[in-house]
Amino acid sequence: MSNSLEMNKIFAAILTAGVTFGAAGVIGRLIVHPTMPHHSAIQIGEPAPVQAVAAIAAPTIEPITPLLASANAQNGQQLAQRQCASCHSFNEGGRSGVGPNLHAIVGSKHAHSEGFNYSAAIRGMASKTWGYEELNAWIANPRGYVAGNKMTYAGLASVQSRADLIAYLRSISPNAPAP
Repeated sequence: MSNSLEMNKIFAAILTAGVTFGAAGVIGRLIVHPTMPHHSAIQIGEPAPVQAVAAIAAPTIEPITPLLASANAQNGQQLAQRQCASCHSFNEGGRSGVGPNLHAIVGSKHAHSEGFNYSAAIRGMASKTWGYEELNAWIANPRGYVAGNKMTYAGLASVQSRADLIAYLRSISPNAPAP
């Protein structure tokens, strides 16, 4: 008799789980309103026109120079300590970590830190200077700025936060040009 009761409990548990999952699906569809595609994502035959693919462009990055006048270097320093200090140092003569030391970065050349193992992509830009707009593009999207670089940071979306961070980097760059 006990064995029969155990089987009923197992059956009831399975039935309850099924009803619960079914009800959750119905309620979820009522809340979310999913849209189903009108046609298949798998294309058979002619490929998509090249013009349609080319129309998808990288988002434009707002110019940072106008915002530097009102940027807050102290906010930028706090941001650097929170998001950058695990890989970079900021003091003069500081060690390179996972990333190079960023002291005096504004106005310096790409691949400026002696002895740091830069990616080939950054070494290829060694003659280019880190200006304000270059830093803005890098901080916004390192992979978009230089494909093939080693930096794993996804980027900083807020333009004001980027301006604050660049103002801080300028404050620790004694030879930085005026914005």
